[in-house]
Amino acid sequence: MTVRDIPAFREFVGMQWSRYRKEGLRDVGKRDDEIKAFLGKETEFDGKLILCGTIRIDGRFKGEIHGAGMLIVGKDASVEAAVTVDRIQISGAVKGKLTIKEKVEITETGSLAGTLVTPVLVIGEGARFDGQCTMGAETGGDGDSGG
Repeated sequence: MTVRDIPAFREFVGMQWSRYRKEGLRDVGKRDDEIKAFLGKETEFDGKLILCGTIRIDGRFKGEIHGAGMLIVGKDASVEAAVTVDRIQISGAVKGKLTIKEKVEITETGSLAGTLVTPVLVIGEGARFDGQCTMGAETGGDGDSGG
């Protein structure tokens, strides 16, 4: 089996080709929301991930994730980690200690177990959150500290 046989790879290449045809070669890769790295469904990773930009995980990850940007956890993904990023969207299962500087979104298929520190939390109908959440100005948001 080669990487070209993996459906997620074919889908990713198809999306990039479609963007190339629409936007032209010089504009591909200049968007801030472009996925910089991808961990596919059949992939397991144990270790430390430092991100800059948007990263999507659809497989299994265990360890630490740090950096600036957005982490997308796909609906079939399983993440057990200490996570410190700007934004996270959870559609799969996440367990650990999360410190998110801007926003956490748990979609209707997502689940989060652990401790969470964030200024903004969005939980979709049907999503699960089991743990402790701390919100406020001290989390890195821009709320005021007055009482």
